[in-house]
Amino acid sequence: MNTITQLFNIEYPIIQGGMIWNSGYKLASAVSNAGGLGLIGAGSMYPDVLREHIQKCKKATNKPFGVNVPMLYPNIEEIINIIIEEGVKIVFTSAGNPKTWTSHLKENGITVVHVVSSSKFALKAQEAGVDAVVAEGFEAGGHNGREETTTLTLIPMVRENITIPLIAAGGIATGRGMLAAMVLGADGVQMGSRFAASTESSAHDNFKKTIIETGEGDTQLTLKELAPVRLIKNKFYNDLQELYAKCPTKEDLEELLGKRRAKRGMFEGDLVEGELEIGQIAGLIHDIKPVEDIINEVIAEFEMMKIEVQNFNF
Repeated sequence: MNTITQLFNIEYPIIQGGMIWNSGYKLASAVSNAGGLGLIGAGSMYPDVLREHIQKCKKATNKPFGVNVPMLYPNIEEIINIIIEEGVKIVFTSAGNPKTWTSHLKENGITVVHVVSSSKFALKAQEAGVDAVVAEGFEAGGHNGREETTTLTLIPMVRENITIPLIAAGGIATGRGMLAAMVLGADGVQMGSRFAASTESSAHDNFKKTIIETGEGDTQLTLKELAPVRLIKNKFYNDLQELYAKCPTKEDLEELLGKRRAKRGMFEGDLVEGELEIGQIAGLIHDIKPVEDIINEVIAEFEMMKIEVQNFNF
């Protein structure tokens, strides 16, 4: 056991990213049942839908699971109340000030983890009283840090600055990647893209197939003026680039983005006009398979690589 497996009472220090439109109760419960920590992604759920997913997840697993809560979304107070009412014991917060809800959650017996993209915000999260942080490099899919700090450099810098448990995220989908992150100072890893391309992911099959077809250089971090997001290069992405060539205002970007663009792409399967969020590691994801197989393969490779490193002659 290490600090992460002890903190969450799980078998492996593997956390599933709470991705919008991918992370319903089926994915979260499958990850938890396979020995990791599953997270329901509240960011794409109305409050009543979130409650339903929490209740279904409790029936689908008797192991720990959590909820990821992006704090920039509306209905945040209602969402927090539902999490407390339903007895969820683990919450990952992101996209906001950890001071806002951490103490309230902890007063209700909830373990709190905050997602950060820099050492500065990792320290702020620690000062706010969180139990652990996720440090996410800019290789990651979905919403991201503006600094473009890679996981390789971010993890040791955050480790140098904080004393609480550290979870690495961004560009991790294999046992090799997991070992590398932990050598750099992480206590565990969070994987998003690899689980997006799983049987149990709630994403549309069109999006899952696109993930495994995505190669090196096929994603780009964009929309920094609104909220930085890494996207697969499709027609919507190309329309964005044409707009950027005209020096758009923030309002111009908001108009093109519109509403429900991410749902349209990832959940409804519109590969042309939809927003397709995925990490750079998609270039190493070549199949869609059950969560249990993914976790077993990651752990087997992790253990094998540990032995290889120990036997390596410098």
